Amino acid sequence: MPTLPDFRLETYFAKWEFNARYHLTASDAQTHTVSDLLALADDDGRARWESLALGYTETRGLPALREEIAATYTSASADDVLCFAGAEEAIYLAMRSLLESTDHLVVLTPNYQAAETVPLAVCEVTGVALRAEDNWALDVDAVERALRPNTRMVSVNFPNNPTGAVPSLESWLDLVRLCDERGITLFSDEVYRGLELNREPLPQATDLSGTALSLNVMSKAYGLPGLRIGWIACRDRVVLDKLERAKHYTTICNSAPSEVLALIALRARDHLLTRNRRIVADNLPVFTDFFARYPDLFEFTPPDGGCVCFPRYLGPDGVERMCADLVEQAGVLLLPSSIYASALTETPTDRFRIGLGRHNSTEALAAWSNWLQKRR
Repeated sequence: MPTLPDFRLETYFAKWEFNARYHLTASDAQTHTVSDLLALADDDGRARWESLALGYTETRGLPALREEIAATYTSASADDVLCFAGAEEAIYLAMRSLLESTDHLVVLTPNYQAAETVPLAVCEVTGVALRAEDNWALDVDAVERALRPNTRMVSVNFPNNPTGAVPSLESWLDLVRLCDERGITLFSDEVYRGLELNREPLPQATDLSGTALSLNVMSKAYGLPGLRIGWIACRDRVVLDKLERAKHYTTICNSAPSEVLALIALRARDHLLTRNRRIVADNLPVFTDFFARYPDLFEFTPPDGGCVCFPRYLGPDGVERMCADLVEQAGVLLLPSSIYASALTETPTDRFRIGLGRHNSTEALAAWSNWLQKRR
């Protein structure tokens, strides 16, 4: 198989994520300390934590954790859930083990890079662009036009990273129906589900289709990336068996402490998601006011869901230069549009990703504003 290219986002973060003073492009919601999380534990969760033995765990995941994950779906049981070390392992193994070299995949752009580059190392891939001029709307007709007789999978991510787009319920149901009618597996990255502010979350793919895969993780909406616990829910047991055998060659099993902490967090999920939605809701007017002060430099549209979005930069220096100068001179980290460039479609070159899910945004925006004033 072809060698995978550098993961642009992670390469960029390796340089800046822990060195920049203000991480204004964070893709996860504000996290908790272990003590905060343990304070939310029920009696069973605390007993599991205090008596935890640090041995190997079950490849598919702690049974109680899989039961709690299944409770977040309407049509899945614990046997329909397989846990992974974060979402990235799940994406990697799903694309590597479920696709053959003779297959074809359709993926939406812009996207989380692994959704594009991992399948490209296996088979032919066609991109279908979410377009800024259409408010990043899902175009099911465009997806259908991209299908081929050998299309094996359609890969989507909603709420979308980096745009924050969420399709209409009608479009979403049309896409699920299209995949089912054509016998195509729908791979649905749903890691930001639960952070919608003014609309109901979309039904999860695995609840709508017996063959669809729903990807989720503790990292994004729950704000617990340090746990490194993700999962795929799928009611096709043959698919889960393939993924389990593939996992034997990577992590084998998950961290026992992380599984117990994830169980505690999921049992308190209403509290966590309500708190993280409140952070995003409190940040939105702050960001809106900031961008409104510079109408000659920025176009800002709030996300439909999730805690990231993709504003436009209008300055003459271009977004790449602006982001580089901003982090080097003011310590404010953004992700320029080159991080989301696609080999499959044209993607915007005047956008940057910001994160709306952290507490320190006011201080970061003040540093950004001071920097802008000095440049004028």
